Amino acid sequence: MNSLFRRLLVINGLIFAVGTTVLALSPATVSSPVLLTELPVLTVGLALMVTANAFLLRASLAPLDGLTTLMERFDSLRSGDRLQISGNGDLSHLIRTFNAMLDRLEADRSASTARVLAAQEAERQRIARELHDEIGQSLTVVLLQLKRVVDRVPDDLTEDMRAVRESVRSCLDEVRGVARRLRPGVLEDLGLLSALSALVSEFDHVEGLELDRSLEAPPDLDPDTELVIYRIAQESLTNVARHSRAGHACLSLSREPGLIVLEVTDDGCGPPSTDGTGILGMRERALLIGARLSITGGPAGGTRVRLAVPIGGERGAAAG
Repeated sequence: MNSLFRRLLVINGLIFAVGTTVLALSPATVSSPVLLTELPVLTVGLALMVTANAFLLRASLAPLDGLTTLMERFDSLRSGDRLQISGNGDLSHLIRTFNAMLDRLEADRSASTARVLAAQEAERQRIARELHDEIGQSLTVVLLQLKRVVDRVPDDLTEDMRAVRESVRSCLDEVRGVARRLRPGVLEDLGLLSALSALVSEFDHVEGLELDRSLEAPPDLDPDTELVIYRIAQESLTNVARHSRAGHACLSLSREPGLIVLEVTDDGCGPPSTDGTGILGMRERALLIGARLSITGGPAGGTRVRLAVPIGGERGAAAG
């Protein structure tokens, strides 16, 4: 700020020096007391000095407007938004420092989010194991015991016992389904394409919803990136099933230059006006891998979720 102070001091000094020089060298004179005929000269001179001062100060302080605009629109979940540093700006140091602060904030948030999501995934895996190994095994034992009981009960109780056995079997299927959603073993074992296909199949049972898929084989991706893509697809389809009131939806995975693009579109009621917990979680996951997530209206109505994941060193392009 010392540089800005010195520049403002120099600007004002120069203006008054020029004004004094012009007054001294011009034929105009000022009497004491001031004559009415001299007032126009003084008024014009003052107006010129104020105008010149305003113009120069405006040019010097213009970067502050951009800085204020950036502060108002900045969102740490939409990374890469920075203010350009002008070549001759006296505020360039301030802008550079502010951009560096945003870099630190985004890095800190990314690190914090990574720790939280890692802990969340670990907890999901623990719960999935307990559901599968403890509750699932217990329900399996109950099914076996019911099978033996059904064979020995009186005929008038046979149908009731079979209904109980089917209820337990349905509970076991639900437990296994929850465990799969918590820990997508197919993602670890068979890869992203198989995991997305299985995910679409899980939503085929939603009444009134026709769900299509278009999946292109991606290049080799690290496990964290695959997990982010899978979780965002999972959350997007869950939102379609619960909130969109859509009759048709499509999940696609495709390749573009430097990008892997996941899209989930539907013909429902359109995107939400505010980001809920699920969407905020999607944005945080996208930020972890330098991807860009957009949630907009579809070309024919409904909602379009688009995740652009950079590959081949194009991370900055997707995140910017």
